[in-house]
Amino acid sequence: MAFEMNPTHEEGKVAEAIEDQTAKVPSDAYLWVAVGAMSVSMALQCVGRKHLSLFIGQWVAPFLLFGIYNKLVKQSGHD
Repeated sequence: MAFEMNPTHEEGKVAEAIEDQTAKVPSDAYLWVAVGAMSVSMALQCVGRKHLSLFIGQWVAPFLLFGIYNKLVKQSGHD
C-alpha cells in the first residue's frame, strides 16, 4: 500500500512556518546533535552524574525524529 498525497489537504499556518524554518537546516545537523548528546551523556556517566546523563541521553531520539521530519519536508516539498 503506497502513501498517497491528498491534493485537497492544506497545511495550517503554524505547520507552514515550521516547515519553512526546518527546511533551512541541513539534514546532517540533526544527526550531529544526536551524536553530541550521546557523547555528553556518556561523559556524564563516566564522571558519575547518572541522572543528568540519563536526561541528556533521552534527547537523542527526538533529535533523530526531527531529522526524519526535516528530510521528509525536503523530499516531499513544503507548500
